[in-house]
Amino acid sequence: MKNSILAGLILMGSSVLISTTSGASGVTSLRGASDIEANSNEIVVKKNINDQAPIIRDYVQQPPLIPHKTKGYKINMKFNKCLTCHSWANYRKAGATKVSQTHFSGRDGEAMSNIAPRRYFCNQCHVPQADAKPLVENSFQPVKTIH
Repeated sequence: MKNSILAGLILMGSSVLISTTSGASGVTSLRGASDIEANSNEIVVKKNINDQAPIIRDYVQQPPLIPHKTKGYKINMKFNKCLTCHSWANYRKAGATKVSQTHFSGRDGEAMSNIAPRRYFCNQCHVPQADAKPLVENSFQPVKTIH
């Protein structure tokens, strides 16, 4: 009985997948209509700016960009590599920016002694800065009052 239910669910899932992929003819990606394989020799890996002055923020409440490489940084439920330098206990010794006090507020605004779980995974909001052109042209202008 369990095997027949599982087989039915798998068949249902594959038919949904087939119907959604075949009906997506009006959707295009940023690379255009060509396949990934066709553009594989054009892929350019952007270099992170390593240990430079932070790029200024463009809008109020923008999370700061990370001014150094983070490749290989381990962040999981038991360990957060960022905190080895950015924790309140270590930031002076490391010469790093300390974690904002806002990261110690729980969902309901209660003060916490450790970083709130919703703020623990740094790369949800913070990304390494890179000298890269925007993927899509835009007319965005930074807020003048914070510069």
